[in-house]
Formats: sequence, C-alpha cells, structure tokens
Amino acid sequence: MKPIKILIADKLAPEGAAFLESQAEVEVLSQTGLSEDDLVSALSNVDGVIVRSAVKLPEETLKRVFANPEAKLRGIARAGVGVDNIHLPTATSLGVAVMNSASASTITTAEHAFALMISLARNISSSNAIFRGGGWDRGSFVGVQLAGRTLGIVGMGRIGQAMARRALVFGMEVIGFDPFMKEPTAMDGQVQMMQSFDDLIEKVDIVTFHVPRTEQTTGMLSTQQFTKCKNDLLVINAARGGIVDEEALIAALDAGQCAGAAIDVYLSEPPAEDHPFRTHPKVLCTPHLGASTVEAQEAVAVNACASLLQYLRGEGLESAVNAGGLDLELSNRQKQFVELSSRMITLLGTVTNLGKTKEVVVELRGLATVGKTDTIARYTLVALLQHCTDEPVSIINVTAMARELGVTASTVVGSPDAIDKLTITIDGEQQHVIEGTVHADGMPRITNIDGRGFDMVPSGHMIALFNNDTPGMVGKVGSVLGESSVNIDEMVIGHGDNDGLAMMVIKLGTPATGDLLASLAAIDGISKVASTEI
Repeated sequence: MKPIKILIADKLAPEGAAFLESQAEVEVLSQTGLSEDDLVSALSNVDGVIVRSAVKLPEETLKRVFANPEAKLRGIARAGVGVDNIHLPTATSLGVAVMNSASASTITTAEHAFALMISLARNISSSNAIFRGGGWDRGSFVGVQLAGRTLGIVGMGRIGQAMARRALVFGMEVIGFDPFMKEPTAMDGQVQMMQSFDDLIEKVDIVTFHVPRTEQTTGMLSTQQFTKCKNDLLVINAARGGIVDEEALIAALDAGQCAGAAIDVYLSEPPAEDHPFRTHPKVLCTPHLGASTVEAQEAVAVNACASLLQYLRGEGLESAVNAGGLDLELSNRQKQFVELSSRMITLLGTVTNLGKTKEVVVELRGLATVGKTDTIARYTLVALLQHCTDEPVSIINVTAMARELGVTASTVVGSPDAIDKLTITIDGEQQHVIEGTVHADGMPRITNIDGRGFDMVPSGHMIALFNNDTPGMVGKVGSVLGESSVNIDEMVIGHGDNDGLAMMVIKLGTPATGDLLASLAAIDGISKVASTEI
C-alpha cells in the first residue's frame, strides 16, 4: 500500500509534524516559502496539504495543480479558523475537501476577546502608555464595571458560547444574535436571543462579534447601526476584519456615538502605517492574536493534521467548510455501511456497465444509519461515479459531478425498526438491484443481486458468472479453475426466478487472468463472465 503523502507548506507548531510522523504509512514533506510554481509542483504530488495564512491557494493555483493528470490532491487543512486564503468554489469543484481547526482555538479566542473587553472597559492600555511615559493620571482613566452591564454576542457558536459563559460568571446580562438560530433562547435559557442585529445593537452596552466574514456579515456594524446604539457602546471584534466597518467606526468614535473599540482583526492585514486605528485614543488594537497562545498553536496544528489524515484514510471528515451541510462524522457502524456501499457498487460493475448509469436510488433501512442516510448515500454516489468518469470525484463535488454526467440520484429512508439493510437500484442499459448488510462481526455482506439471494463478504479476487440454471454447471466451472491451477476460496450461487439464469460469485486465491476468463466464457451454458478486485 502506498503511503499517504502530506505537505506542510506553512510554518506549523512542531507537534503537528510530530503527530503525522508518528503515524504508519504516512510520508511527511515540510516545504515552506515555496514560489507559486514550486507550490503547484509540490501539490501535484501529494494527497493533502496543511497551510496557515501565509500560503495562498487561489483559483488559478488550484486549477494549475489539476492541469497535471497525475494530480491526486484530496484535502486541504487550514491550521486555524479563516479560509480566506483558499478559493473554496474551485476546491469544491475539483473535489478537494477544505477543513479548518476552529474548535482547537475556541477557548484561546474567547479568552482574548474577553481580555480585550476588560482592558477596554478599564482603560488598561491607554493608562499603561501614560505610566510608561513617566505620567500618573488617575482622573482621565475612569472605567466602567462589567457586572450588571449587557453584553451582546453576535454568533452563538463555540466561541460565542465560551464568551457567554465567562460573561455570565462576571455578573453580566447576555443577549445574542445568530442568523442561523431561530430559538428564543440559547444555553439552556441563559442567553436571550434577538431576531435581528438591529434589535440587539439598541439594547447592549458592549457588543462582541464571533461570526465569519460573509456577504451578509461584511459591514454588519456600520453607520446606520451607530445611529441606533447607546453613546457609551464598547465594540469588540476578534472575529474577522470587515465585519465592523472601519471608517464608520472611526466616524462614530469621533462623533461621540461610540465610547471605544478593541480590535484584533482588520480588513487588510497588516493595516497601513497611517491607519487611524493606530493613533486613535479610543481604539485598543492587537495584531490578530486571537489564537496566539502556546496551547492553541499546538492544538490547532495537531487538530489540522489529525483531521486531514482522518479524511485521507477514509475515516470521516470533521471540520469541513465545503461539505454542503452534510454531517460527515460517522459512527464505526455507519462507516461499515459506507464500506459496504463501495463494495456493492464494485461488484455490481461485473453485472452492468456502470458508465451508462442514468439514475441511482439508495435505500437505507434500520436503526444503524438513522440521521446519516444522506451522507452514506452520497458516499455511495462517489463510488458509482468513480466508475463513470476519469475526473476526480469525492464527497465534496459528487453532487455537481452527477448533474454534469446526467445521473439522477435520490435517497429513500426506510423504517428504523427494520433490519439494517442497504439497497442500491441502478438504471442504465437495464435496471439492477443489489442489497447488502453488515452483521455483528462488522463484515460487509452481499445478500441479493437482481432477486438472487446470496451471503458473501465481497473481497479479494472475484469473478461473477451468469449461467443456465441447470445441474452440472458448478462442476464445469470447478474443472476449468482446477485445470488452470486456481484455488476457490469461496463460491456462492444465486438462483433466478424468471429468466432461467443463475449467478455464481466466486472468490479466487489469485487474480483472474484473461485466459481464465476466456476459458470460463467458453463453457456451454455460460452467458457472461466478469472479474473485479475488491
């Protein structure tokens, strides 16, 4: 088995590389500071890459990588939160999974935002500057108490909730707004949720942002909102630059519509030397330090490496940012059904030309796959389309690829009370139906092909034969295999009800040669022979 090749293209905490190097069958390449040409060349020869913010992967770079027909890049892991340096639409169209390590820096980022809030409320930075300059001015730096004040949190994800927990301990009232949450409260009723950002900004003493920068969140706090807020509002942004309109913020500070701001992120990083934030007395700035702790850098590096390797090994996809809303975290049993679907498709390829498929229906029954039917169905579609095109197909781009190839895909959810079973129906030149399950031993089993009952674990060197359902056929096939010095590891036979044909599925001790297949096809009563490797 070839090792998985992973490129570390950016400076990374050494714990990340150490994790990868400790893994079996993984080859680690550490090459930082590459030119674009060298980066394209390197990416064309690896399965995955780990980057931070310095390495840029725009549309043109990614397309150049895949201009090489040998390119095998399948995953990009961002050791950090933002993926602005990666062109997601292109990565998605090429079937490349993009993941970040947002969860690894949750506590560190929340702590930094909280530290900014405390420092701003008590004038820590500005009073320290006066003191270091030889001054002593207590009267100019009277702050405000946090206890009893209202904190508005925009974005109630992991970081927003961590911020809320800390604020509640400080005796603050916390309200929130999240465009993806419609519930009236969050965190077991501890946080009242507003239905719009405008509703929130009118009520709060302090506002902090914990959302990604998108078309909807860019300029979220701007001139219009500053006309509605309290004049002593404090603004905290340790999320992404541009969520707070920088020009509008300066204007509001100068006009007395806002009392102060603590900023860790900027529309352009680093900001220009003459940027007004650098000298404004009411602005506290840090140079994007949200995730800059020893613990976070180590955790982010290891998390990015572990997530990427997990995906490349086919063990699941966590923290994906371009997976189209699928829940790709599967239990071990659900992963067994993914493996079953792949083997079922491969075996079905001995029965029909999968490249002619026009429609596929995936039906899942039983308790094992509840809640993950769409995910397992999409993995099934990946296995199918890999037989239909030479283009790269993955869980990331498979839906778009199916549309491009004219393949209609649908999912049927059966009763959760039924026995666990996967049924795949394919319509192309003809309709074919294959069924399978996974027993308690964890082994994937084929149970039926086109109405013919089986019980076989599809693996190894396999051949499938259609023959007249008459006595003596097993003996004829066995004789040919014996004369060719080929061992039979396992043989199962499925009998048809209507067409008079039986189907033999045989697991061989060695791969089937062309001569062997020709000899089997020459047997009187054999109508079709095909082989596959599973």
